[in-house]
Amino acid sequence: MRRFLAGFLSALGTFAFAQDRTNARSMVISPYGIVASSQVQASQAGTEILSRGGSAVDAAIATNAVLGVMEPDMNGMGGDLFAIYWDAKTGKLYGLNASGWAPKGLTIDYLKDKNVTQMPDAGIDTVTVPGAVEGWNKLHERFGRMAWKELFAPAIYYGENGFAVQELIGMDWRDAARAKLKNDPETRRVFLVHSDLVRDEAPAMGEVFRNPDVARALRLLADGGPRAFYGGEIAKAILATSRETGGTMTAEDLETFSAEWVEPISTTYRGWKVYELPPNGQGMAALEMLNILEQFSPAKAGPLSGEELHKKIEAMKLAYADLARYNADPRFAKVPVAGLLSKEYAKQRAALINPQKANCEMPRASASPRMSRPSSSIE
Repeated sequence: MRRFLAGFLSALGTFAFAQDRTNARSMVISPYGIVASSQVQASQAGTEILSRGGSAVDAAIATNAVLGVMEPDMNGMGGDLFAIYWDAKTGKLYGLNASGWAPKGLTIDYLKDKNVTQMPDAGIDTVTVPGAVEGWNKLHERFGRMAWKELFAPAIYYGENGFAVQELIGMDWRDAARAKLKNDPETRRVFLVHSDLVRDEAPAMGEVFRNPDVARALRLLADGGPRAFYGGEIAKAILATSRETGGTMTAEDLETFSAEWVEPISTTYRGWKVYELPPNGQGMAALEMLNILEQFSPAKAGPLSGEELHKKIEAMKLAYADLARYNADPRFAKVPVAGLLSKEYAKQRAALINPQKANCEMPRASASPRMSRPSSSIE
């Protein structure tokens, strides 16, 4: 969340200075396209795929796989995937939701029996079916050009041979080691450094780190295809870990998972049309922020002035308050997307921003009949 907030503020604050890339992602530019990610080697992997005739999706999968090796705190096969893809030939925008569902056994009654009254933020009961690999599969089936196996060669290489830990990831890794990684024998073994000089420490910036276990999993995935993840040796390891830690995931939960093509949602911001993915994704919060900010004239002192930053922060707080209250799985709850993204509603929320004072408590939505009012059916 901290990085998202910082990234959102940075994106808005430097909107008028698009050529200034001092705080932007690492870009690798080639005659075949541009790949931007948080690691140069990952971007290079993507551009290499493009140079060999791969599609943008092929490059994205290769880049994403490398990031899973180099940024284990941020990415990986065990996570989820959300994608928006523009097909220039057909002029169509595609949305893909590959966020894995909760195990069938993780019911409200199950949690109540454990004296859990709200969803925990850590532990095995927060683990859902990993959606990333199935997301890669769906994207590759529709938009891929190269063979599936070829996309994972760069990630396998870095897993087996190692990579130099980058400074930002090194800091996150160190913090995670202190907070969590040292508490579990397996995370200590895989992610921490053990030598005559140090014991159970995160790798330092510039230190070469290898992860042969993740390289082996990637090789199984490359050779066996996406179902090797959900029904093969990897799946057995996932289920064994779940059982050992008291989880409820079953083979059926993994085998039956399928990513879903969805229709992107959108709003307009000062003449630009901006797209996000619908719930259960959180993209509607970003769109609501833009709608709220559109109600104000830009500060004369510039995008990084205190006046402008105050408006952005307050808009974010309002949008996140609505997200926390209304966002849900549309299969089980009515999420009032149209109401939350209406311009009339944005005016109501913008009116709550005091230019001289921060809101410490976000008020609930008003019940104006002039807007498509958010439903209270999921409270």
